[in-house]
Amino acid sequence: MARIVLNADLRNREKRSRLEVRKKPYWMTLNEGEHLGYYRGQRVGKWVARYRRPGATGNYQETTLAEADDNADADGAVILNFKQAQEAARDWFAGLERNGGRSTGPYTVSKALDDYLEGFEGKDVANTRRRIDSIVRPQMGKHDVAKLTPKIITDWHSSLAKAPARLRTRKGAEQNFRETADSEEARRSRRSSANRILTILKAALNVAYRNGKVAGDDAWRRVKPFAKADAPKLRYLSDDEARRLVNACDVSFRPMVKAALLTGARYSELAGLEVRDFDRQSQTLWLRETKAGTARAVYLEAEGVRLFDDATVGKAAGDLVLPRSDGKRWGASQQARPLAAACKAAKLEPTGFHDLRRTYGARLALRGVPMAVIAEALGHADERITRKHYAHLSKSYVADTVREAVAGLGIVAESNVVRLTSSS
Repeated sequence: MARIVLNADLRNREKRSRLEVRKKPYWMTLNEGEHLGYYRGQRVGKWVARYRRPGATGNYQETTLAEADDNADADGAVILNFKQAQEAARDWFAGLERNGGRSTGPYTVSKALDDYLEGFEGKDVANTRRRIDSIVRPQMGKHDVAKLTPKIITDWHSSLAKAPARLRTRKGAEQNFRETADSEEARRSRRSSANRILTILKAALNVAYRNGKVAGDDAWRRVKPFAKADAPKLRYLSDDEARRLVNACDVSFRPMVKAALLTGARYSELAGLEVRDFDRQSQTLWLRETKAGTARAVYLEAEGVRLFDDATVGKAAGDLVLPRSDGKRWGASQQARPLAAACKAAKLEPTGFHDLRRTYGARLALRGVPMAVIAEALGHADERITRKHYAHLSKSYVADTVREAVAGLGIVAESNVVRLTSSS
């Protein structure tokens, strides 16, 4: 048996827990051209290996070995400790040597996804990895990339659009799904979701093609996304609806809703806020955990300053600003139930947490704030995104000119009916 090569940073879970989360693995050398790596993810660590024959040039061949024993004890198969990972890597190296240094077995979609994630340079790696591991890999991972056809990918893409939306499910439990309404908007939404998943698969396969792992890209290049599926959602709350929603919220969840309405920040951005992120003197909030991975400032008006003044008073710099009632951080999807209950109590149509962010953007647009300013306030990388969602709400020269020029035809009689507002 080969000797175990020691490494101070990787040898045990305690040492590995201190490593910085990053996109590329931490590598250690076992022999010339043979390396064991540890990928430090947000939630899960994985053992990986790479190989290149001594004296050869070009890219390494790489593979994912198994999950690291960071959160659970090693079982020698799915979860490996440091010693077992080295043994698994050497077995893989030996298999390559027996095959003349060539990778054994077909280059599968699962391997292409691993390669894609390793070099991932997009904005939202956590959600990309989640979609890959929960949807793309289980359904498409076994396919040999060289044997993919447009029909295989098209059939899979179509099945995604017909499947109900997935709900957050406890690990190990049977997957939960949301009941999908039989409406055109529901079908558009499912097609839009299917398009996003298809984009991930095609991106991974394009990387495989560019890296020379497959001879052609025709199989997926000919598969087109559903047309007209990505129309912007225009749901936003009026000022009266926003007040009703806040008043209907559970007292522990209410500060999160208030913060979203007054900052336009996303749920995850608010959940990670610490007291040090609020600067009362400059009346700003610093969002560190953003979707784009780039920290940005939120400029607060008087009501927002009062909210965060109250939320931070008497707390230490590292304390959460908006914790749950038990003092812990709000977790993924934990906003869904309290928000749904509040909507029901306030007699509002179902509203997602992201609609609170849209409400903030809509309030700015309706008050004539320039699109460039709204884009900066919401952290949009491209002003076109802002215009797509909010331009129709802004004061428009075209709209004003049309309304002034066309005085009407006198074909609608004045009515004595007075419309009551919901607060009347």
